[in-house]
Amino acid sequence: GCDGSVLLDNVPATATTPAIGEKNAFGNINSLRGFEVIDTIKAAVEQACPGVVSCADILTLAARDGTFLLGGPTWTVPLGRRDSTTASMDLANRDLPPPFANLVTNPPDGSDLIARFQRKGLSATEMTVLSGAHTIGSAQCQNYRLRLYNENRIDFQFAQGLKANCPQNGPAGDTFLAPLDSTGSVFDNKYYADLTGLRGLLHSDQVLYPQNNQTQAKIVLKYKGDNAAFFADFAAAMIKMGNLSPLTGSAGQIRTNCRLVNP
Repeated sequence: GCDGSVLLDNVPATATTPAIGEKNAFGNINSLRGFEVIDTIKAAVEQACPGVVSCADILTLAARDGTFLLGGPTWTVPLGRRDSTTASMDLANRDLPPPFANLVTNPPDGSDLIARFQRKGLSATEMTVLSGAHTIGSAQCQNYRLRLYNENRIDFQFAQGLKANCPQNGPAGDTFLAPLDSTGSVFDNKYYADLTGLRGLLHSDQVLYPQNNQTQAKIVLKYKGDNAAFFADFAAAMIKMGNLSPLTGSAGQIRTNCRLVNP
C-alpha cells in the first residue's frame, strides 16, 4: 500500500502481460472496502492541482485523518510518494497476515505474525500496536468461525452471542459482519481490554495475548492501561510503516485515476 498498488483494479493476464491486482488477495477480497472514498478525494485533488498528489499519498493521509476523526491520534505524514504501475496478488497473499495466523510457529516457517512483521523491519511491539487498528472496523464470519467453534481461549458469552449469526458450517453466515472490538466505531484502546478478556474476534488478534509469553502479554497490558502510550506508539508505527519502500523521485507515476495505470 505504500505505493498505492492496492488501489489498482484487477486486470487479467494477457499473452504479453501478467495479471495485476491486490484487491482479490485473500486478506483483501470482500474485506478491504471504501475505494470509492479515495476516488472522490482524488477527483477533487486532480481538479485543484492535476498531476501533483499521488494516490499513495492520498491513501496515507486518509488513514491518518480517518483515525483522527474517530477519536484517535494524529501525526505528521511524510509526503512525496509516487504510484506504482503494477500490483502483485502473489506478494499480497504472501505478506498480509491471515486471520488464522499464530504469534509464532514451531518449527519456524515464516508464516507467523512476528516473522511476517520482522521481514518488514517491524518489531513485536510495533506489530502489537499496529494491530490496535482493529479497534475499528469489522470482520466476516468466515474469518472468525473457526475461533468460535474450535478454540478454548474465548469468553463463553462472547462466543455464544456471535454464534447466533455465524453458524458452524458455511456458506450460511459467511459474510455476516461483527465489530473487531466492543467499541467498533471509536478509535481507542478497548481492543486490548478485549484481548485480556478473551474477546478478540480473530485468532490472529487473540494470540497477541498468550499464556506462555509474558513479554508479549506485557505489551498488550501496557496499551490496555495507557491509552496515551497506545496513541503515541501507534502514530510512530504508522509513520514507520508508511515509509516501507515508497516510490519517490522519477520512479512510478502520479496516477490520474487511482484504479488505473496512466495510459
